Amino acid sequence: MKIIITGGAGFIGSNAASRYLKDGHDVVVVDNLSRRGASANLEWLRQQGSLEFANIDIREQDCLGRLLRQHRDVDCILHLAGQVAVTVSVTSPRLDFEVNALGTFNLLEGVRQAGISAPLIYSSTNKVYGELKQLPVVRNNGRYAYEGHPYGVSEEQNLDFYSAYGCSKGAADQYFVDYNRIYGIPTIVFRQSCIYGYRQFGLEDQGWVAWFMIASQLGRPITVYGDGRQVRDILFIDDLLDAFDAALAAGNAAYGRVYNIGGGSDNIVSVRELLAYIERKQNRKLHYRFDDWRPGDQKVFISDTRRAQAELGWTPKVRSSQGLDLLYDWVSQNIDLFQ
Repeated sequence: MKIIITGGAGFIGSNAASRYLKDGHDVVVVDNLSRRGASANLEWLRQQGSLEFANIDIREQDCLGRLLRQHRDVDCILHLAGQVAVTVSVTSPRLDFEVNALGTFNLLEGVRQAGISAPLIYSSTNKVYGELKQLPVVRNNGRYAYEGHPYGVSEEQNLDFYSAYGCSKGAADQYFVDYNRIYGIPTIVFRQSCIYGYRQFGLEDQGWVAWFMIASQLGRPITVYGDGRQVRDILFIDDLLDAFDAALAAGNAAYGRVYNIGGGSDNIVSVRELLAYIERKQNRKLHYRFDDWRPGDQKVFISDTRRAQAELGWTPKVRSSQGLDLLYDWVSQNIDLFQ
């Protein structure tokens, strides 16, 4: 197959590209290399197979359209490029809009105008559901939990875009859905929860699982926003790649559909629990400070993944305890990349 991956030198994109290259596929990586670690990821990929790199910013409509016309025979497109931090969206809302909303529109229009019939998967976010203040939250065993929603948030939950990031990603999410309805383009939307794993150059405002592991091993300051009892369902990168494969294998049944993709109720971790895990790994007490809650930071988010299980035959296989060990060890073995 030939696969185009926007954001292909990022965390998720480089892992996806590596899997497809190792399986003998042709991969076209589209990336502007603005993200920290992207250049290192690209060099790592160049050694692995038939790779074409296009240094394109998805805001550049003409460049992106030209690339798509050159690759009309593509078999699959993963749209993973984006502005990824809520904090950046608050300080730079125009940048956030242009990358996430307009960049996605540019891709969809480029696909439509090039006459491409290959399936497209979009990496959306749980932030499209907003703060979810209408869902009762309780404290249970030192962390927050939903009351009366044991499986978490389903795709039937009303959308409630919160922050510029929620608006831009939500707009892109809905454009993907509508381009299937109106133009018949085979689109699939993944509303992803917290993805973590190899080659994740986490930062304080995005990729928190990796960031805490990196910061603790380099002795950098750690700040906990809120009280640290907020929880997320975390999903290891290999499981997300399996979900991509499952959605593509499902074909027509998945087109136009939206799926919550996360660790689900079996893979829940609070901020405090992650810090305690790192302390056990390092056999020492970590020093960190607390600060105010950030805009749009949900106390709880847990993905109800039963639709993906029923329609795609997909469930997470890597338990959080195993995945955390895998990421921690990878960071330790590659600590020079983060200096």
